[in-house]
Amino acid sequence: MTISDPSRTSEPLVEAPPYADADVSYVVDLLDPQEKARFEEIRAFLQEEVRPHSIEPWNREEFASGLVAAMAEHGLGELQLDGSSRLFKGLVYAEVARADVSLSALVGIHNELIVGMIDHLGSEEQKRQWLPGLRTFAKTGAFALTEPLHGSDIAGGLSTTARREGDEWVINGSKRWIGMGTICDFALIWARDEADGQIKAFIVESDREGYSAEKICNKVGLRIMQNAHIELEEVRVPHSNLLPGASSFHAANELLRDSRAWVGWQGVGIQLAAFDVARTYALSREQFGRQLAKFQLVQEPLARMLGNAHASLGLMVQLARVQEEGRLDMVQAALGKSTTTRLARESVAAGRAMLGGNGITSDYEMAKIFGDAEILFTYEGTYEINSLIVARGVTGVSAFV
Repeated sequence: MTISDPSRTSEPLVEAPPYADADVSYVVDLLDPQEKARFEEIRAFLQEEVRPHSIEPWNREEFASGLVAAMAEHGLGELQLDGSSRLFKGLVYAEVARADVSLSALVGIHNELIVGMIDHLGSEEQKRQWLPGLRTFAKTGAFALTEPLHGSDIAGGLSTTARREGDEWVINGSKRWIGMGTICDFALIWARDEADGQIKAFIVESDREGYSAEKICNKVGLRIMQNAHIELEEVRVPHSNLLPGASSFHAANELLRDSRAWVGWQGVGIQLAAFDVARTYALSREQFGRQLAKFQLVQEPLARMLGNAHASLGLMVQLARVQEEGRLDMVQAALGKSTTTRLARESVAAGRAMLGGNGITSDYEMAKIFGDAEILFTYEGTYEINSLIVARGVTGVSAFV
């Protein structure tokens, strides 16, 4: 039997919806009825109101403030504070990534690192000042840890400094790849205390003298997210801007671990996005007189993409259970991040190939997803670094030293 038969009379094409449920393992049914209803409402909103409107700002590298405001109305700015289960939050993170990865980066960093850090490590005054606005995205923050010369080795190599002068701290240094760095209300700056050598966190308002941020342009992905290069030159902040619970880098480990696990959910969501596009394309396009979905060389990658997505989903569901029980460690988080983003890279590449020439333009969305997958593979610890963390955990032998 031949793969294509141009002489065969084509059948009517199936009218393909823009996205399918694709929950072939019924994971959403694990939510309690209230969370399930809320999740389905959020999913419909993201797919119908956010996803179609994300392509143009992505093309222009513009921040989509209108879409962020709409997400606030659905509670996406306060997931860290609303008492939701870990599974619910994870599935929502995946759905935001399914709609747009840049916006999922905003939602995830905002909740896991900005809101989470102020809520867990901030003073009561800092909580009163910032949390109400953060819950609705009326205020935004940036998590400023990575530096131009220090990424994977940031824990030992961080060079931004802070010195105390009376009731003030003076901060000097550079930060790079900082999401929201050009438009945030404040940045959580990690700096090494010159007195004791400990890495501490400071709330630095973006209008402070000596704070400057330049947008990083020409990225292949995550183009709605406004990443920045930040310079800090003799920036003075009051002692009250020091997060009292972040008196050493160790204090951030729990939040950084949870943030790494969150990227695993992004890896699930981007695979579902690629599957949506590929499935719709296969059902709606005709070649050689036949519906594209009838070709074996199209059906196989579709099945593989869905299988990769659900292998990733199953892993993340288990990690959510472990996280709910308070037993998640960095090895597990690194395994989730490295595995789902590796499979995402494979799935998205298969989807891009399926679209042929149309797969290289963002008009068909797949090129947008393809570029974003490269970012997931690299940030929050590269694939290689996370793999070494996992291997160290299972062998007891470190490749870092």
